[in-house]
Amino acid sequence: MATKNHSDQVRAAIFQERTVPRETRLAGWAALVETFHLQVPVRHPTAVSEQHIKGSRRTEGEWTVLDKRYWPGDSVAEQLDFALRNEDLDLLALKRLFEAIPQETITAFVTSAPNGTSNRRAWFLYEFLTGNALDLPDAVGPSFTDLLDASRYFTSTPRPSRRHKVRDNLLGTPAFCPIIRRTKTLEEFSARSLGSKANEVIGQTGASIVSRAASFLLLADSRASFEIEGEKPPRNRLERWGRAVLQAGKNPLTLDEIVRLHTVLIEDTRFTQPGLRQDGVFLGERDHEGDPLPEFIGARPQDLESLVQGMIDANERMREGTLDSVLQAAATAFGFVYIHPLQDGNGRLHRCLIHHVLAERKFTPPGMVFPVSPVMLDRIETYRDTLRAHSGPLMNFIEWRPTPERNVEVLNDTADLYRYFDCTGAAEFLYGCVAHAIDEDLPHEIDFLRRNDEAKRRIMNLVEMPDRMTENLVRLIRVNEGKLGRKRREGEFEKLTDDEVVSIEVIVREAFEGF
Repeated sequence: MATKNHSDQVRAAIFQERTVPRETRLAGWAALVETFHLQVPVRHPTAVSEQHIKGSRRTEGEWTVLDKRYWPGDSVAEQLDFALRNEDLDLLALKRLFEAIPQETITAFVTSAPNGTSNRRAWFLYEFLTGNALDLPDAVGPSFTDLLDASRYFTSTPRPSRRHKVRDNLLGTPAFCPIIRRTKTLEEFSARSLGSKANEVIGQTGASIVSRAASFLLLADSRASFEIEGEKPPRNRLERWGRAVLQAGKNPLTLDEIVRLHTVLIEDTRFTQPGLRQDGVFLGERDHEGDPLPEFIGARPQDLESLVQGMIDANERMREGTLDSVLQAAATAFGFVYIHPLQDGNGRLHRCLIHHVLAERKFTPPGMVFPVSPVMLDRIETYRDTLRAHSGPLMNFIEWRPTPERNVEVLNDTADLYRYFDCTGAAEFLYGCVAHAIDEDLPHEIDFLRRNDEAKRRIMNLVEMPDRMTENLVRLIRVNEGKLGRKRREGEFEKLTDDEVVSIEVIVREAFEGF
């Protein structure tokens, strides 16, 4: 496309259903997407003002508006250089751009400044994302540069590319590559060393209480994980799934392991096929005729094996490095649920993958499962908003039609929509859930068990009775605000004297005072 039209096009009044700020021109990713009609969402668009701006930049809704002196120029090369220098890296937009412009354009950009940082990064990313090599000799002269600026992004262990003189510190591979930006929230969470805190709490607690706390927390997590999906399964199914979750991290994450977990989850396989699905999937409602009204559509069946294997390979790369384990869990688990590779059970497997990563990285104490799902259930609207924030913008770029079976069939190539994504918001949400589980739920459960044991010990010193009856007595008094109800007093506990009942009520109130 001739660049003479570029300037007119980047003055668009509307961009991806957003009103462009007045007296500005689209810049960077937004300008390139607009110019080449790229089928990708730009989540944080940038525009350059035609005026000077106090402080050089301002925020207008979703827009970042920069001072007029930031205007890079009208050419594709100038806009690409601007995007790589001034905006968050958008691998999806970059991949689509590389597919839309002649290879010679990128070659010319690289050779215009062969030692330039942005030029070498673009060169590496072109060959990384497309699998095509530019007709250029290997770089000579410049020192190595990191692909991602570690002050702006969380990175993996660098892999040097001598051809480009670039250290590849991306979190994934060409088949699956999330981006996690360094934010104040994530920096603060990461600095707290929550895994070490949890191990300290466990280390100061008796083995018996730890074991019982682990059982209660596991059951709570399993129950909440089903409740998030609107299900209340029987106790035996909860326990069966809980045992599968407790195995998290013991087996390497492979496609076979994901299928195994799915078969544990799906007991009745008459109507649900275990493993990768062979048809479309959507989340949303149906109209009065039963046709789909999707809010989100998962990846095409023919893309699933490649995408899931890419996710597994990226997870392995993150595991081998020094990336914070909660961030790894977010990238892997949310990447999985965005792909939505299963016919049913994607949400529960997604949350199981969180436990897998945390256990494998030894963030979670052995035999323990942090009750992340109950926190997600308590924050269900934020959880849903987090998922929609990623999936919603993709729907404008998925062409689909309803099938005779009232399902969806995707008509265009959408694989890249699931390969490359910004996981920052999901990572912040997950870290908040993990922090709450460690700061509140774990010590709360241990404190409860200690108080409960103390109350039972004192009661059994006063009155000799079976442990089960003592446990029930403590529970009944505790939930009835420190008093034994009349019906219970006259029923199963009628043999207690009035003085004994009064003493037991005092014991329970004292044990749970301030709880």
